[in-house]
Amino acid sequence: MLSRALTRVILPFAVLTAAMIGLGFLVTHVLVHVWPFNIDDEAVQALAAARTPTWNRVSDLVSLTAYIPGLTIAMVVAGSAMHAAYHRWHEFAFLAAALVSEHAVYWLTARVVARPRPPVVQLDMFPPMRGFPSGHVAAAIAVYCGIAVVLAMHARRKWHAVLWWVMLLIFPVAVATSRVYRGEHHPSDVAASFVLGLGCLWILRRAMLTSAEGRGQNES
Repeated sequence: MLSRALTRVILPFAVLTAAMIGLGFLVTHVLVHVWPFNIDDEAVQALAAARTPTWNRVSDLVSLTAYIPGLTIAMVVAGSAMHAAYHRWHEFAFLAAALVSEHAVYWLTARVVARPRPPVVQLDMFPPMRGFPSGHVAAAIAVYCGIAVVLAMHARRKWHAVLWWVMLLIFPVAVATSRVYRGEHHPSDVAASFVLGLGCLWILRRAMLTSAEGRGQNES
């Protein structure tokens, strides 16, 4: 059991963490003068210059979907619906594990890379040296795309699975845009968050949902 956990979970997450830290150093040191990384600051400054009170409020509301209360509501509602549909808590455990693992990898990466936030006025108050990657975007991917993973896995038609992904990808994409707009992250920070969030989902789907999928097919 321990060797299986090591192979399917611990080692992959160690590799993902190392990859995120390496990617952070590439973005902040090696590729800093290479396009498109050399326009990171300019992109944020352009959005900051176009701010309006209305879009400030909209971006704040969008960001709230990736804060702990918003993520908790999404997980509880989705997890309860999945329990009612599939008669088990396995999928809810998958979502919870995705959120916890994403936060762990983000926590280590952000502290090692220690990238400053963009040189604009930030609309939120967060630690200044944790710009890479975006924890909010990665968390949104872990939860909302995690829901898409489960729904797509149980979809009876391929276009249903595609529709779930399209609908639920809207949340992390909107959160990514709002975090850059609010001056909390560079575009490269939120792009890296997709690598982090989707990486966590890929690891945990293989570790937690493959056997459950097989059991569900046998039962049907």
